[in-house]
Amino acid sequence: MSLNLNEFLGRTKSLFRKRRMNREMAEELEFHQSLLRERLVRDGLSQSQARATARRTFGNTARWHERLHELWQFRTLENLFRDITFSIRLLRKTPGFTVIALLTLALGVGANTAVFSLVNSLLLRPLSIPRGDELLVIGMDSDQPNIGYSFPVPFFRGLESKHELFQNLFAFFSTTMQVRGQSANETIPGTLVSADYFTALESPPILGRYLTPEDDRPSGSPEGLAAVISEGFWQSWFNRSPNVIGSRLTIANTAFTVVGVMPKRFIGADPLRRPSIFVPLSTEPIIDAPQDMIKAGTHAWWITVMGRRQNGLTLEQINVALKSISMPIVRDAASDNPSQIKRFEKEHYHFVAESGSRGFTYIRASFRKPLVALFCMCGGILLLACLNLASLLMARGAARERELATRLAMGATRRRLIQQLLIESLLLALAGTAIGLTLAPLVSQSLAVTLLGGAGGDGVHLDTSPDLRVFSFAAAIALFSTGLIGLIPAIHATSGSLNEHIKDGQHAASGHRRNRLQPIMLASEVALALILVVGAGLFATSLVRLFTSGAGFNPKGVVNISLSMDKQPLDGDPLMRLYQQIGEGLSHQPGVSAVSFARIIPLTHFTWDEDHARPGGVSHDLYMNGVGPSYFQAMSIPMYQGRDFRWSDTIPSGRKLIINQSAAHLFFPNQSPIGQHLLRGGKKDDFEIVAVVGDAKYENLRDTPPAAAYVPITQIEDKKPSFNVVVKTAGPIAPLAATARTLTTRLAPDIPAPVLTTMENAVQENISTERVMAMLSVFFACCALLVTGIGLYGTLAYNTSRRTSEIGIRMALGAKRSSVMALVFRSNAVVAAFGLAAGLAAALAASRALSSFLYETSPRDPWIIISAVLSLGIIASVASLYPALRAARIEPIAAIRCE
Repeated sequence: MSLNLNEFLGRTKSLFRKRRMNREMAEELEFHQSLLRERLVRDGLSQSQARATARRTFGNTARWHERLHELWQFRTLENLFRDITFSIRLLRKTPGFTVIALLTLALGVGANTAVFSLVNSLLLRPLSIPRGDELLVIGMDSDQPNIGYSFPVPFFRGLESKHELFQNLFAFFSTTMQVRGQSANETIPGTLVSADYFTALESPPILGRYLTPEDDRPSGSPEGLAAVISEGFWQSWFNRSPNVIGSRLTIANTAFTVVGVMPKRFIGADPLRRPSIFVPLSTEPIIDAPQDMIKAGTHAWWITVMGRRQNGLTLEQINVALKSISMPIVRDAASDNPSQIKRFEKEHYHFVAESGSRGFTYIRASFRKPLVALFCMCGGILLLACLNLASLLMARGAARERELATRLAMGATRRRLIQQLLIESLLLALAGTAIGLTLAPLVSQSLAVTLLGGAGGDGVHLDTSPDLRVFSFAAAIALFSTGLIGLIPAIHATSGSLNEHIKDGQHAASGHRRNRLQPIMLASEVALALILVVGAGLFATSLVRLFTSGAGFNPKGVVNISLSMDKQPLDGDPLMRLYQQIGEGLSHQPGVSAVSFARIIPLTHFTWDEDHARPGGVSHDLYMNGVGPSYFQAMSIPMYQGRDFRWSDTIPSGRKLIINQSAAHLFFPNQSPIGQHLLRGGKKDDFEIVAVVGDAKYENLRDTPPAAAYVPITQIEDKKPSFNVVVKTAGPIAPLAATARTLTTRLAPDIPAPVLTTMENAVQENISTERVMAMLSVFFACCALLVTGIGLYGTLAYNTSRRTSEIGIRMALGAKRSSVMALVFRSNAVVAAFGLAAGLAAALAASRALSSFLYETSPRDPWIIISAVLSLGIIASVASLYPALRAARIEPIAAIRCE
């Protein structure tokens, strides 16, 4: 029956006025008793007889108080408060168990929440823009296995006019821009955007206006070249001046006018970038000068295309329409490139649309599989923690059988007892979840920095801050943990014969025989731990082999100094002399043994390849790099034949080439390459081979060294090429950095400050994914071993204490202490053996899924599996040893007397 408002308010007030209500009730009872005593005295009874009669008439005063509570309390809420208080008292009485339970759950919840935060940020979180579900990402599909998401400008312009499909279609490209500061150029993250970029994303500026189609022309609008800046840039460069609109910015030595300021919450269409400046796509020849990718047409695939679909159209309808218009657009845009049209027709290229509600970033595809693998490992450690706590709670509940049976006998319902036991599990789960949530942001941000360290360079930021999705996930974990660690032990503890529980109590052997579920849970725990340990062994072995495989060069002591020369005035021979002066200035620093230059730093994911062939021979693809004199000395790459490059190796002196051993075996398998010639495909430039050097890894440490060739930087024909200074030093980096800045400020004042990185850091970032997965898997494996050991020890210790009387009787009847030790030890040994057998089968089946992450490591490596089995066997033995020793020290008389 529903409560009326007055009753509800009265019961709510009673929650906070218990003492006052009890006092008023006592006063009212005393008043009525006194009236009855007076009446009885008037009727002729003595005082003592009147008091006795009044007490009999009113009965026990506690019953009246209980009746009052029943009338004025929320019974369910009161019971809940009572259960919480009782559970807290129980947990405080066993601080060791409580601390272990909280730390175990915090580990599982924290790890899962941290990795889910990464998954959420990179794979799930939508852009915070209106109607984000209407956004689409446009790609190029074909007979090839992967979809391409880079477009040339002519293809984008052809799609841009299809208003029947898209409300807005836009293109963007993330880059860095050289902006004139107070003393020199500074490198600022920015984005080139087409005219409808801001209109499609529907985020209004806080000052000024968007970029318009008039701005997205080669000459800009009549007002000049326009730029939109971020709120952070407005703060740092203009001190939030309200007069910023109309201010001038010098970008790439060209004046731009600030026309708008975007709010801090606006990050653009790439969720990992935080651009400070947005400029029209048509200004690319200025921003990237001397390169011009717009002029390159269909030969330059560089922009990302997204759009907002027309109202009423589904994704399937848009894809059908895109497929039909693909080749007409390609034929029209690539009319000057017939070979490309022929290839597209042969391989069935067509445009395809995907959901763009989460924006687009190339990094997402790279880290999808590693994050899923990490998430599975975290799920394993959470399940292991829950199984461990469920086993401990089951053993703990078995020790409370007499207490629970007595409460049942006194009238408590089984449902009521299960509720009380679940409250205890809920408190543990909530506290563990709270601790895990506190630690998760720190862990997730550290993982993000490590994972993305080598993936995107400047301006890359992964927002791992918790949102509603993360909190919902944590709440789901808390409920899952409560159910798993509490429900099974609670049902088990309140089941069975009431008479047996009261008669046998905590020392009964029957409970030991009856509990069939506990060994299954312990065996599952051992099996799951073995899977985690095998996985950790595979990842760790793979990482060690990756490190020891060698890169073909020695990264120790190698410092790379990045120089941006494309916006300064020098070119050709004067620029080469500038590089030579910088190299000579750095070579005089203490500890420096070699200084050179390189166009591409190995293992940084930049590539350059060209076709070469012997005169009249077959063409082969070579990975290329432009290097200066002493490069091989600085990188410790052995030179087997020939000579090094010289500054005098210019184009008029004849084109020179140094090849590695793989290229030498490819082109000249049975003769010396020195003095031989190779022709570059297309241009047919003739290169003379002057040396053969050792193989070195090029793009990825996991890959085998490719056939590669090196050209002198003095023969690279790019306009104003930017090279990296490669310095071999035995001294600290700080003095070298100061010297580099001083030299560039004096010799090239128009370039941004040089950026220093170490080659060792490049190697670490190249394998950041493997490193994180190996570190976390080893950490989880150690935790799994610890948790499994605690579970086996705690459960066996509880069970052994319950069998004290049985063991005492056995010893009184003549059992030896060694037999008792074997008896106790065997109970865990059997559980561990079954768990190891099941875990071994599961690990062998699951290891296949890890093969793509491993380097020169078999997913069924016998030594790793044997080591994992032995480590778990040792943990199980150690966990069983102390309870077995304690059982052997039981005195028969004391045990029987205790019973």
